[in-house]
Amino acid sequence: MATTGLTRSTTIDALDELIDIGLLRELPNARAVGEYRKGRPSRRFELRADAAVVVGMDAGQSHITTTIADLRGVPIASETRELSALDDSADARRAAVLASVDSALRSAGRGRESVLAICIGVPAPVDSEGNSPHHREGFWQRMNPDLRPMFEDWVPIVRLENDASLAAIAEGSVGAAIGCSDYVVLLAGDRFGAGVVVDGRLLRGAHGGAGEMFALDKVLGVGSAKGMGLRLTSWVRDAAAAGEIPAGHPLDSLPKEQLTGRAVLELARSGDAWSRGIVERAGALLARVTAIFGSVYDPSRVIVAGAVAENLNQIADVARAALPDEVDLAVPELVLSSLGARSVAVGAVCAAVDSARTGVLHLRVVTPKFLRSAV
Repeated sequence: MATTGLTRSTTIDALDELIDIGLLRELPNARAVGEYRKGRPSRRFELRADAAVVVGMDAGQSHITTTIADLRGVPIASETRELSALDDSADARRAAVLASVDSALRSAGRGRESVLAICIGVPAPVDSEGNSPHHREGFWQRMNPDLRPMFEDWVPIVRLENDASLAAIAEGSVGAAIGCSDYVVLLAGDRFGAGVVVDGRLLRGAHGGAGEMFALDKVLGVGSAKGMGLRLTSWVRDAAAAGEIPAGHPLDSLPKEQLTGRAVLELARSGDAWSRGIVERAGALLARVTAIFGSVYDPSRVIVAGAVAENLNQIADVARAALPDEVDLAVPELVLSSLGARSVAVGAVCAAVDSARTGVLHLRVVTPKFLRSAV
């Protein structure tokens, strides 16, 4: 009553309606559990978190991670499957996405009828209707081959989002952006992608492209949207091919497949001067990319996310030192995410729960099958 401003009778009517559709259960009243003081004993209720499930999916180019969670967002089951690079057709992707959901539901001991909401993150721009714009090479269409209509026949609430946008939702819900209303989350693995939150609202743009990074192709000192993980590996392999790695250096005799960004960062941590030069170069680049977002969106925080983030402490330190010379506005705080490779999958679950909360009472069927069967 205090939170909603409703009278007791109206509040009880609303709670009774939520009980009728299976979202709440009533507990023994305050007198029955020894919390009664005086006057009318309080009625007590709790969310029926097991009344339905939500599905959160990170549908990347090379993998699909699917999580089944209850209505509080607590995971029940999670599975990851690798995708074949030999067949990335639209039909193959739709089949893989659907099979991943069904498999995860079986692991959770639930059926399709128990799903209230699903949120799928894809490496493509996604507008508010779940559609991706045309890509000149067809990549975005392959990553989001009409996934929303495929689920709308049996999932009441379906949501599609760009993967970086879901990483931003994850950071705002359980990560480094809790309590922050203006921030950018930068996915920095193979390619840079950004999820942008301004004034507490996730930005999409007319075609879902608010966080797309093709503009980096035009930025001096950056040159492309190639991500930090891929860029570090490219730099060290290019140096090896050009004979620029000093003779006798630990990297000098390694086969190409072992010349990775991770190897360079490990050597830099141990004090290796040549590897430190790669770190300085990467830090300058990260500072410039951060400065672009600082100038365009004026965030108070920029969070570097993805599996690569856990190894970027040295690079982030260099970037933080360089940022004051790159930004005219107040310098945004540069933070590394602690969610690792899970950020998109975590964000998908958070978004699915949020969509379930806002949409469940607006469904056409007042007493949905998936809730009534659980009452």
